[in-house]
Amino acid sequence: MDVVFLKLGGSLITHKSRRASVRRGELQRLAAELAQGAARCRARVVVGHGSGSFGHQAAQRHDLLNYRNPRHQAPATAAVQRAAHDLHRQVVAALEEAGATPFSVLPSSNCSGRTGKVTRMDVTPFLNAMAAGLTPVTGGDVVLDSTGLATICSTESVFIKLARRLVARGHRVRRALWLGNTDGVYDEEGRTMPSISSASRRGSVGGSEDTDVTGGMSLRVNTALSLARVGVESWLLDGRVPGALLRALAGERIGGTRVARTRAR
Repeated sequence: MDVVFLKLGGSLITHKSRRASVRRGELQRLAAELAQGAARCRARVVVGHGSGSFGHQAAQRHDLLNYRNPRHQAPATAAVQRAAHDLHRQVVAALEEAGATPFSVLPSSNCSGRTGKVTRMDVTPFLNAMAAGLTPVTGGDVVLDSTGLATICSTESVFIKLARRLVARGHRVRRALWLGNTDGVYDEEGRTMPSISSASRRGSVGGSEDTDVTGGMSLRVNTALSLARVGVESWLLDGRVPGALLRALAGERIGGTRVARTRAR
């Protein structure tokens, strides 16, 4: 099975400086492009989305990551999960309204994690959904470790773990598409870098300017480099450009930054 990963950035689909605020027009447009593009794409699409002004702001507001006792942390855990799931429901609804067939696979239901990383994942829900012709949809979420302590799990962490599991089972992850509100990765002078590699990384990529408890652009680039070592190419694209997602699903990159795979398939 061929698979394409798609991440809709939190800054793209929400107003990250406003509490729990969706960019409704952008989300609907992207959902329409995804529905149309996925129907034509010869690969299965796995969709992930950022938590934007929902989960990130809630995590900061409730001081989620500074607790060391799970029972004391529990009210914050519940509040942050509720905020993250609120956005997820809106993303899934937009996809369904656009004609896609989304199937929710949130990390809190199939993952365990610690310090922002996925330590255990059951990939069965993803595989079953794709086999049924559904589009798995995941996103930023709260996950627990074996003691009950909560951490934020990003889509990036899910994609890394999922790519490794899929490749190990003989599936091919054709590429990962990262849609944000910049034209790819900028260099220190504000120009788009057409390509990036471990050698060119040089720490020149900053994090998000808005509230982001997972690392923003820096995390995205590091994830793309990790995927490259698994044999997965990444395109970091400007999701604000109408048609960019549709054409990317058809295999055409408009601008942005390419991170080529470093491991042969």
